[in-house]
Formats: sequence, C-alpha cells, structure tokens
Amino acid sequence: MRQIIQSLQSGEVSLVDVPTPMRKKGHVLIQTSKSLISLGTEKMLLEFGQSNWVGKARQQPDKVRQVFQKIKTDGLKPTLDAVRNKLDQPIPLGYCNVGRVLAVDESCKEFMVGDRVLSNGNHAEIVSIAENLCAKIPDQVDDETATFTVVSSIGLEGVRLLNPTLGETVVVLGLGLIGLLSVQILRANGCRVIGFDFDEKKVNMARSFGAEAFCLDDEFDSVGCVLSLTQHIGADGVLITASTSNRRPVEDAPRMCRVRGRVVLVGTADLQLSRDDFYKKEISFQVSCSYGPGRYDNNYEKKGLDYPIGYVRWTEKRNFEAILALMAKGQIKTESLISDRIPVGRVPDLYSGLTEMKDALGLVLEYPSSCDKARKVTRVSSPKIYSPAIPVVGVIGSGGFAQSTILPLLKKHGVRLKSIASASGLTSYHAGNKFGFEMLTSDPEVIFDDSEINAVFVLTPHNSHSSLVKKCLLSGKNVFVEKPLAIRDTELDELRQLYIEKSNLPLLMVGFNRRFSNLVDSIKIGLEKLSEPAAFVMTVNAGAIPSDHWIQDPDVGGGRLVGEGCHFVDLIRYLANSTISDGGVYSLDTPTRDSFSIQLKFENGSSGTVHYFANGNKSFPKERLEVFCGGTIFSLDNFKSLQTITPTRTRRKKLFAQDKGHRAEIEAFLSAIKDGGPSPISASELFEVSEWTIRLNRGLYE
Repeated sequence: MRQIIQSLQSGEVSLVDVPTPMRKKGHVLIQTSKSLISLGTEKMLLEFGQSNWVGKARQQPDKVRQVFQKIKTDGLKPTLDAVRNKLDQPIPLGYCNVGRVLAVDESCKEFMVGDRVLSNGNHAEIVSIAENLCAKIPDQVDDETATFTVVSSIGLEGVRLLNPTLGETVVVLGLGLIGLLSVQILRANGCRVIGFDFDEKKVNMARSFGAEAFCLDDEFDSVGCVLSLTQHIGADGVLITASTSNRRPVEDAPRMCRVRGRVVLVGTADLQLSRDDFYKKEISFQVSCSYGPGRYDNNYEKKGLDYPIGYVRWTEKRNFEAILALMAKGQIKTESLISDRIPVGRVPDLYSGLTEMKDALGLVLEYPSSCDKARKVTRVSSPKIYSPAIPVVGVIGSGGFAQSTILPLLKKHGVRLKSIASASGLTSYHAGNKFGFEMLTSDPEVIFDDSEINAVFVLTPHNSHSSLVKKCLLSGKNVFVEKPLAIRDTELDELRQLYIEKSNLPLLMVGFNRRFSNLVDSIKIGLEKLSEPAAFVMTVNAGAIPSDHWIQDPDVGGGRLVGEGCHFVDLIRYLANSTISDGGVYSLDTPTRDSFSIQLKFENGSSGTVHYFANGNKSFPKERLEVFCGGTIFSLDNFKSLQTITPTRTRRKKLFAQDKGHRAEIEAFLSAIKDGGPSPISASELFEVSEWTIRLNRGLYE
C-alpha cells in the first residue's frame, strides 16, 4: 500500500510503498477513501524539516539543552549518532482520515466490516486505528465533509473550554481552517461571533457563516472595534485560533474581554502574557489540548479504556461524534472550505509547493477504490550470493533502539539480512531500505515460515518477547531477544518447560550486553586472579520517565526493574561467577516504584547491591560500578573509563567512546551460530537472572 511520509532531516515528502499494517489488538483496520491535509501542522513540519541544523536548534531550544547534557555524560560521537538517528526517522503525515472498515478486533463491538468511519489515521491507503479514535459517519454526511471532523474537533475543544452560553459574544482571532470551523460551531451554539484575520477572502467566508468579521492591518484597532460592537462591555470570550509568533493576539485578547472574560488558545502564539491586562479584569486564560480529553492518554487511546460519561462528558471520540452530528444537520458546512481535491498519486508535487500556498484552506486527498489489502510483504532487492556459513537473519521490531544500535552492527558484521517486520509496516520500510534487507513485512509469521532464516532478532516491546521467543525456538531458529526474556512468571515457566521437554533446541540469547563490554572483561580477569568473594556496588542514575511511558506499564514494559534493572542483576551475576542464593529489594514509596535498591547474595560468598534511581540529575554519570575484592578496587565509570586500585599501584584505562558491549555480544551470538558452539550465555543463567528480576519486581509491591 502507499503512504505519505516526510523526512525530518531534509523535509522531503515521499509517497512510498509499504507493507499493509497489521490490525493490532483493540484496533480497526480501515481502507482510506479520502483524507484532509492539515495545512497548519503539515506546513510547520515541512518548514522544520527544510531548515538547517541551526534553524532546527532555534525552533527547539529545549532539545538543544538535552543534546549538550548528553554530550557531557555520554560523549560527542554517541550523541551525534543519536541526533542523526532521530532526525533520520520518517514522519507519517496526516491525521484526518475517512474510509471503510476492513477488519475489527474481536474485542471491538461498535464497528462492523464495511462501516464508513472517521479516524485520526495518517495519509495512507490502509490504517490501523484504536477504537476510541474512530467514529461512525452518519448517512447524511459524505466522505469529503467527514474529513473535516478532526480539525473541527480541535476547534470544538477550544469552544468547550471557553464554555460560552446562548447569546454571549465570542471573538475568533485567526480565520484559517480551524477558525472558520470554530465560527460555525459557535454560531450553532447560539453565540454572536466577531472574527479577525489579515486575509480578506477568509474574512468574507466568515461573514458567510454568520460572523461579524473584519480584515486586519497594522493600523486597524481591533480592540476598539470589539468594544464599540459590545457597547464598551467587551466580549465574553476570545478564541485564539491563529498560528503566529507575533504577540498581538495574546496582547489584544484580554483587552477585548469584559470583566471576568475568558481567553482560550487553540493555535500557537507568543505566550509572553501581560499580567496587568489579565489582573485588572480577572481574565481567565487556558490552552486547549488537541481534540479533547483522552488525547495523549495511553489508557484511553491505546488500551481502549473510556472515561465514564457521567464524569467526562466530552472525550475526543465523543467530540468527533458531536461534530458529525452538526454536519448531518447542516450546521457545519465545508464545501467552500475546500481549496482543491488531489489524487494521492500527485502528492510529492503538491507538497513541494505547500509552504508557498498562502490562501489555501482545505486540501482533500483522494484514494483509489481498490488496493492490495492482503500484501504484507514488500521485496526491496534481489538476494546476493552468500557463503552457506553466513547466518541468514530475520528481525522482528524496528524501533529506535533497533535502528540506532542493533541493525548497524548486523550490517557491519556482513550477515544476510533477509526480512524485517514491524506491525505498522512503515518502520520496517525505513529500516529495511536503510540497512539493506531483502524483504519488508508487517507480519512476523513470514519470518517464522521462512526456512532460509536461521537467526531471528526480537526487538519488540517487552510483553511480546516470550511468545516470539517460543515461536522462534519451535520454528528451529536461533533467537536473540532484547532484554527482558519475559515479564511474568508464567511466561518464564512456559519457556523453561520447553527446554525440559525438548532437546537440541536452537540457541537462545538475551541482550545482556554490559557483560560483553571491554572494560568489564578487564574487571573479570582481575577478579579471577584474586579468587576471593567480592562486593559489588552498582549505581544507576537512570533518570525520570513519565508514569504513562510504556516501560512503566506492568502489562507492556513490565516496569523498570524487569525492563532495565535486569541488565545490572546480570552484570553482577556474571562478575560474581556464582549462583544467586538470596535477594531483596527496597524502593522509594512512589507510584511507579522506579527508584530502588537491590541486595543480592551469591553462593560463593559474594554480595551485590544495585542502586537504581530515577530521582537524580542528568549531569551525574548514568552508570557506575565499584568492586571491592582482596585489597583491590575496580571503579567503572559510565563504561568509558576504568580505575583499578591495588595495594601497589593505580591503573587507569579510558576509552574514546562508551562501550556497553553491544558489538561484542552480537559477534558472540553470530559466531556461535557459524561455529556450532553453545550460546554465549547459558540458558540456565538466562533463566536464573530472569527469575530473580521478576521475583524482585514482585517484592517492590509487597
């Protein structure tokens, strides 16, 4: 299928052929008939992409500060690599999609195959969208009109925050697409509307929708105009729908208001507010968030958990439905807002001139009535000739970590990169083309069914690891899974039982990379010479992650102890060279339990402590290991330098860049496949570390 993407690095917009997305749990698969270009948002992305590095930095000063902080802690090269990788990711454009349902999840009761639906899907021939982000289209509303629903809902949410009542006067500053739709919503609400814009054509259009609208210039006194029209009382509220860096809208808005009036910002504007203007009249000010409650809430948008209607009357989905109802009654009209209708095949030419379109409002993209709905595989290139000893690799998952760390190492290692899979199809398209895969897919079963593939890298979210590992092993494929191996006891027990019941299973490797670091090797050799119990203190300045991040979700990421803390349990287990005999955990009393200390006891008398803290400061090194053994101290600082203090001398070893062991672990796994040797980490040790991290994680909540 075809999809529109943009490069953040260059700003170039492309229409690309990607595998059809898989329908996710709780999602609806939709074949698109029409979508609407949101000129404001998409022009902003184009201008950002087309700007140089200095221009990008000026637009995102907060990100620049983060970059400089990362340079201090991680070094210049890793930071530049991370920035380049971020800018290299394609951005799917569009969020106003209309089409027909192709498939629904069994848990979805609202939609049926064939239903016409509106969603916030991208510009693509087929999209997979969560149920709470879709709404049925009434028979009275055609597809073209329905494409305006999402942008209308942005205006509607601003109006709801303004809370106008029948007969009140509301000013709309900025009569672009959202402004003109907001005018109609306010008129349907029984409000008197006064509108302002610099474009006379838009002003005339607002008048046709029932607003008293005026064309601005530098000399026009908009504040005086509003006061004159309201008998010097002032407007009850002001809705700022303009997108500008100019301070004028925010300066004028409170001056236009009556005492205790309301100002809501829907667009973007300079927020240097004048306290005096707001203070004297007790003006309230609020910024509207997209299209309503539920936006950016993973529980609502991804898990399908609705807000009770008695407590949250208007969610983003119910806002969609309210707009569609107004359209069905003819109270929102869109015909005059359509500047052009463009077949999706003409998209690259269209976007090349988009930033120059000053007068355009609604641009509707039209899609063909048929496309290959079942094509889950796209061939990129013909296979090259490889030695039979070279591993043939399939990759499941192509997110940020895969593209920044694992895939570059696989490409350098010279393996045959056969297939890469991602549920959306888009990230596998980008990664597959960038790293030279032969085939792209959205369906991992393609990889399991491929008899040529003998090594699979599982780089997906944590909750899918155990099931994918099991399928790989039963398919006779060696598997490297990015940590953790499992997030629940039941998952781990199932894999362990598989090892008990079946002999000669393929290699299993978990991405516990830190034990493969060059500096860790030096510590390992030093400890073997001492032959005494050791004490390990690992301090991890992990940093805060929002509570709604997927890794904090016990059902998806498993929590930070299982998802990240397992690295450090494994590292100490490796250096202690002994089975864990006992362990405990203590945490700060926070909802996420992501600042904790782990105590480990080993059968050979060694002990280990992991301090994992989310409440530190980024200016402090992220990871530090101190080892005390037989009069010797090893101090490993952020995997960049190692200090070894003995009774007779102090040695220092410093690397040019961090070495967390990723390169060596990949080499070890691939070499074991080629040479027919054992896994670089024994299955018993992988199960031991995984069992203890799950057990310790359970202890956080007891």
